[in-house]
Amino acid sequence: MEQPGTAASPVSGSMFSWVSKDARRKKEPELFQTVAEGLRQLYAQKLLPLEEHYRFHEFHSPALEDADFDNKPMVLLVGQYSTGKTTFIRHLIEQDFPGMRIGPEPTTDSFIAVMHGPTEGMVPGNALVVDPRRPFRKLNAFGNAFLNRFMCAQLPNPVLDSISIIDTPGILSGEKQRISRGYDFAAVLEWFAERVDRIILLFDAHKLDISDEFSEVIKALKNHEDKIRVVLNKADQIETQQLMRVYGALMWSLGKIINTPEVVRVYIGSFWSHPLLIPDNRKLFEAEEQDLFKDIQSLPRNAALRKLNDLIKRARLAKVHAYIISSLKKEMPNVFGKESKKKELVNNLGEIYQKIEREHQISPGDFPSLRKMQELLQTQDFSKFQALKPKLLDTVDDMLANDIARLMVMVRQEESLMPSQVVKGGAFDGTMNGPFGHGYGEGAGEGIDDVEWVVGKDKPTYDEIFYTLSPVNGKITGANAKKEMVKSKLPNTVLGKIWKLADVDKDGLLDDEEFALANHLIKVKLEGHELPADLPPHLVPPSKRRHE
Repeated sequence: MEQPGTAASPVSGSMFSWVSKDARRKKEPELFQTVAEGLRQLYAQKLLPLEEHYRFHEFHSPALEDADFDNKPMVLLVGQYSTGKTTFIRHLIEQDFPGMRIGPEPTTDSFIAVMHGPTEGMVPGNALVVDPRRPFRKLNAFGNAFLNRFMCAQLPNPVLDSISIIDTPGILSGEKQRISRGYDFAAVLEWFAERVDRIILLFDAHKLDISDEFSEVIKALKNHEDKIRVVLNKADQIETQQLMRVYGALMWSLGKIINTPEVVRVYIGSFWSHPLLIPDNRKLFEAEEQDLFKDIQSLPRNAALRKLNDLIKRARLAKVHAYIISSLKKEMPNVFGKESKKKELVNNLGEIYQKIEREHQISPGDFPSLRKMQELLQTQDFSKFQALKPKLLDTVDDMLANDIARLMVMVRQEESLMPSQVVKGGAFDGTMNGPFGHGYGEGAGEGIDDVEWVVGKDKPTYDEIFYTLSPVNGKITGANAKKEMVKSKLPNTVLGKIWKLADVDKDGLLDDEEFALANHLIKVKLEGHELPADLPPHLVPPSKRRHE
């Protein structure tokens, strides 16, 4: 590989540096120190020219800004009114935030970005969209009706050190309320969906009806299904049998709206700090909350990968858009009959999609919504569209084929240097350690705080079996132990792991204590708990413990 002698030596040794082999520009090699910097430069140099040439921003999404590549992971909460969105945020950060209003009626009538700040306070929407450090500048396109309903609540909070949370107005039912908003609610949510790392749809176990506006909103989140998680909130207010029916009804309703073959992940629980009304499903709620918390906690670590993924999605859409616009330009007459030809082209846009699909081998899933595209094209002047410029498309293809692959390596390297980067503070700390951590004192953790060996209470029963297995010098062979252990009907892979954990002294034989331990671990597994990777200190047989 040729390396110009003028390469910047201070950074060339960095493990996050890679040299872009750009055949069209043989001057300075590109050196990226971080993934965010790499994404920013690739977007500005390779994708943005294609977007501008074919008016991508007028049809789909405003241009990305520096803040879009540098901002913290964001979580967007969406749901009908009184499903517990604001209470959910309060539960996560364990602190009231400016502008917070909670009640059974539609209380949150604004978009509130809950973000970290040195002091507690509110920043109104009009000030937010002129702040270059915030990723909200392009929201000014939605006008004053929206900006008057948009604000940032900033406060010093450890959870907000790692993530930002967007609270949204409760979705109402009925056409009247939708029109009276004064701005395109679904379009605003779509704008956020492109830029956030996680979208949480909240449902109330008492009212599962999905209104027309909510249905429209969920459809606007199309192409972002990978970011969507569903929370069935207030589940402690109904009995177990009723909860099963509600869960089934929710899955059925979502299946009709979210058109994916995969089942969307639904977390069931009661996400606030009040006592459970019906505590029958306490264990289920704890496990579900733990799973959801782990998902949210992983966002900072996966943020670079999400931005990379979103840039790839955007590049694919921009390519398809370029083919659509250039095809329309090609079909337009030079002088007469422009308006009639425009109407004909808009009506036959589906056929143009199919033609592009065949000619360029593009997946149907990469095309924008046909109905939405037809609406947007009505107001456009086709004569100002640009013809196909292969060089711009080649540049984007080169970015997708080569540059993105190199950035992918950098993502993994950055992740390996920051393995412990997780969301901390608030409700996330309450379930981490101590006796109220999830699963504490259960399964293999049973007896963790007991003075006596927990296996001891059942050892007399296990001893009776042990002495029927022909022990020699107080120990039984693996073959004899196997005859007894396979009676559990557990797979050999699991029994093999239990054997490794129980054979504490690694002599290939089991004494009476080790055999009792093996049976205890079989019981743990049969009760539905996971086996530990290593034997916890409290399960080590008394005679095998090192007394210092």
